[in-house]
Order: sequence, then C-alpha cells, then structure tokens
Amino acid sequence: MGYEGHDHWRPDRPDRFRHPEWGPEPEWGHLPPPDEDRRASLPFRFRILLLGPLLLLLVATAAVGALFIYYTVVFPDPLAMRPKATGPVIRIMARDGSPLAERGISRAYIPLDMLPPHAADAVVAIEDRRFFDHPGVDALGMLRAAVTNLRAGRLAQGGSTITQQLAKNLFLSSERTWSRKAEELVMALWLELRLSKQEILELYLNRVYFGGGAHGIEAASQRYFAKSARNLSLPEAAVIAGLLKAPSKYAPSASPVQAVTRGRLVVDKMREAGFISPSEAATARAAEIRFSPSMRAPDQAEMAYAVDFVLDTAARFEDADRDEIVIETTLDADLQRRAGEIVERALAGRGEALDAGQAAVVVLAADGGIRALVGGRSYADSQFNRAVKAHRQPGSAFKPVVYLTAVERGLTPDSIVEDAPIRAGRWSPKNDSGRYLGQTTLRNALAQSLNTVAVRLTLDAGPDMVAATARRLGMKSPLRKDASLALGTSEVSLLDLTGAYAAFANGGYVNEPYAIRRVRTGGGKVLFQRIDARSDVAIPRASVAAMDDMLRAAVATGTGRRAAIPGRTVAGKTGTSQDFRDAWFVGYTSDLTAGVWVGNDDHVMAARSEL
Repeated sequence: MGYEGHDHWRPDRPDRFRHPEWGPEPEWGHLPPPDEDRRASLPFRFRILLLGPLLLLLVATAAVGALFIYYTVVFPDPLAMRPKATGPVIRIMARDGSPLAERGISRAYIPLDMLPPHAADAVVAIEDRRFFDHPGVDALGMLRAAVTNLRAGRLAQGGSTITQQLAKNLFLSSERTWSRKAEELVMALWLELRLSKQEILELYLNRVYFGGGAHGIEAASQRYFAKSARNLSLPEAAVIAGLLKAPSKYAPSASPVQAVTRGRLVVDKMREAGFISPSEAATARAAEIRFSPSMRAPDQAEMAYAVDFVLDTAARFEDADRDEIVIETTLDADLQRRAGEIVERALAGRGEALDAGQAAVVVLAADGGIRALVGGRSYADSQFNRAVKAHRQPGSAFKPVVYLTAVERGLTPDSIVEDAPIRAGRWSPKNDSGRYLGQTTLRNALAQSLNTVAVRLTLDAGPDMVAATARRLGMKSPLRKDASLALGTSEVSLLDLTGAYAAFANGGYVNEPYAIRRVRTGGGKVLFQRIDARSDVAIPRASVAAMDDMLRAAVATGTGRRAAIPGRTVAGKTGTSQDFRDAWFVGYTSDLTAGVWVGNDDHVMAARSEL
C-alpha cells in the first residue's frame, strides 16, 4: 500500500504522512501531554498536600536532633542528678531561732537492685505498665487517656510515662502549656537514649514525691512504715506506689483509709500485669497494714516552698564535710504559716468562681529580708515555686516604674496630664473603663490606673529610660523596648517586683531580697555571714515621697481599695495581665512590703474580678 502524491505530506512533521481516508487530523493542542508535563501541571495545593507533611517531618526531626544535642551539652550526665546518699543534717531556723525544718533523711538514695522486686513492679503496674516496651513516650497510652478523658468530659486519666514524669521532675516546671508538654516528650526520648530502663526507674523512685514531705521511696518507707525500703512487703510497696497519683490525697499521714484502698487497687493492677499471681494478690489484699505511729508528726507544709528556696540558695554548703549545718534565716515562722493558710483558704473559697487555681505570696522586711514566701497552693501537688521561678506579665502593677521615671524628670503628684486617646505606631491603647477623663492629676491617673497616661509618660521619657528605672529597682528579667512596656507586658517574677516596691517603702534603698542571715556548723564554726549594709540610695528622697503619695491614693481611692487596712497606712498598686490571665497586688506598710499573684499555671484566663 502506498501514498499517491505528496498532497498530504506534512511539512511540519516530515516523518509523518496521512491518508485522505483517515479523516481530519486532530488538533495537537488537545492531545494528552507527556508524563513530565502532566506532573508539572499538578495544582499547587496538591503538591503542598504531598510535600507539606514530609517537610514538616524533616523540620521536626532536625529540631528534635538539635534539642538532643543541646540537652547533651547542658546535662552531660543525667545520673549526676542522683540525690546524695550521705550528707550532713541541715537544720533551718526562723529569725527568732525556732526550728523551721530539718533535711537529711529525705536525701537517702537506694539503688534499684537493693529494692525488693515487688517495690518497682508496683510502681510500673500503676503508673506505666508498658514502661519496658515503649521508647519513653507511649502513643497507645496517650490515645487511651485521650479517649477516656473525652468520655468522662474531664481530665480523668493522664498519658505521661515514667520517663516523662522523670523529665519533668528533673528539668521542667509544672506549667500546663503545649510548649512545656512538647519539651517533656522530647526530653523523655532523650533520656531513653542516654540511660537504661533500670537507671530511669531507679532515678524516678529516688526523686519522686510520695507526700508527707518524703522525696524518694526510701524516705517514704521510713516516714510511713519506719523501715528501709529494702524491707517493704508487697502490700506496703503497693500502698507507697499508690501515693504517686495524688500524694496529698492518698498520703497515709492525711488519710490512712484512702491509702490502704488505693494500695489494694495497685495490687489488682500488679495481678493484671502478670507481676504477681492471683493467690499472691488475694493474700496482699487481705494483709493488715501497720503504719508508723510517728508518721502523723507535722511536716509544716506551709514552710516547704520557703525551705526549698533557702536550700537552693545555700546549695554551695551541702558538700561541706560536717555532721550538721545550721542555716539561720530571715523567715518569720508565724507569718509564713499564716500566709500559706490564707492562700489555701482563699483559693478554696473563691478560686473556682474566679477560674484561678494557683497563687503565690512574698513578704519582705525593709532591708530585703524575706519574712514569708509561698510558691503555690499545695507543695505536695507541685513543688514549682511560682513566687521565684514563674515569670508573668504584671500588668498595671508595673506602672509605678513608669511614674517614678516621670517624677524623676520633673513631674509631681499634682502635675496635670492628659487622659485622651493616643497612638503608638499602629497601637492605640485604651483605658479599661473605655472612658477618658481629659485633664487630670498624675496622682489620680495612677490611682485610677489610666492606660493612656502611662503610655504617654513612657513615650515622653522613652521606653529605654523606663527600662533603666526598672533595672535600678532590681528587676532582672528581659524588658520590652516599646510603648507597651508601660502596661506591664514584660514578664517578671513576683519576688523581683515585690523587691522593687520595697524601695518605695524603705526610703529609696534597693536591697536584693534574701533569706539567709548566717550558715554555721553544729559546732559553731561560721561558714557564711551576711553583712548588714545598706546600698546606696537608688531613688532621691523627694521622688520616694511623691511615689508614696500616689501609691497611698491608689489604695485609698483607686483600684487598690480592697487592700486597705483599717487603722494602718497602706500604699500599693493592683495589676492585671492581658485577658485577665494574672492578677497582682503589691503594696506596703511602714514595716513590710508584700506581693501577691493569683492565676493559673497554664495561663488560662481568670475571671475578671477585684482580687
């Protein structure tokens, strides 16, 4: 078969001929594109869907790897976190010489291979049954906990492994934020790479809190059963393991009946996990539990946060080759006890209505000596010291720093300032009331906590000058260098902010808050002695008088009226952070300066109210 003539030869495709009977030639633009063109024509959103997860996985892997390297550099040997097996007895004394606490036995460390197997088995059975199977994070356990919590409509079950709990105990705060939880997960994976399962379990058993002031299984055994953990029976070990879920609730010193009931649940979990036989479980459940008669001795829970702060400050003396070390402090035992009771009573009475679950208190003498320090509602539930280690936005409680800057630039309490709308770049701050007073005195502006005036004063002086004033008053936290600094958007600790106010109370002296007056051995040899020397005057006397005038007005007629004390002159300032997440008051009388913070560890919004 051939082709007649060249009428149908295609000059653009010399290799092709087309027979007339084949019909019209299809348009080439409608032919399917080659494979490579088809790939290139995939919509952008489909390529993102395909490549996005892979890219996120690569970024997450790189981030985790970087964190692993960072943790290894910062914490080269996690086993160095072991509590010391021996050491001197440390006696902590109040300012009047009365004993506050004694430490020593709680640091006893017991290796895992010296414990009876059922002691560790009990903890694994009730806390993390898959401990020996997961890599530090139990995905199945987290999924199971999430389903349980959804069904219950509340947080009924946690998904943290023993390794995660150890990571939090060793390195992290108890704040309930997504970032802290993510760090906990990564650190748990890192611990699993650095340590064996046995080493992780041993560290956990020797550091975790078992209630009643007992840290570690040896201290708990001594406290509740007056015996070493080496000699714990199976039912006794089950009771101790059962304390971990809620030490303050199940501690035998607080509720022996609940402790025994919880211990029987642990026995059942041990049987389900295959650690003990049904007959052993039945015998353990029927056994009589005999607690130590001395376990009900008061552990002075109200002192715990302050005692921890003292011990942290005096850490350099722990390795001293002495049988006994005495730390003489500035703490007032009665005031410390009352402060702790007030925090618990206030949160129990109004905390739920205010959506506030935590609080902290600092009370200072004129020279900076700490008279009382409460770091949270319950030391048994959380040892994180919110008075010292938490940094939160102080809101309007920071405004006295702004006003001091203005006074030192020539203004007085009677100076007229403008309360009117103002812009700082694209930001336009407003007063909480939504209203503007027009011309008013500096005194009234601080008493009524007018935001626009504070911002205007900051812009006039410059944020750098306001930050410098804060530094001069002893604040160490990083501070913003923009106009929002006026409204307390930079996070500070309660201890630092209270120390700054103390300068208004004591005539202008800035003294760093302290708790230790002297450290000596039991035999009387002095290891440390604080020198009672005043600092240079940080605030001119005239400026101190002006600030005292305005802060008194804030309590007498302004936002701090609820802090007024009949028959006493009180000066101070309230503060509320953005979205009412934190509520503050810092104030002073002629002899004491006190700071109070109320809020939540997870930064959840608290109800707006007069705190």
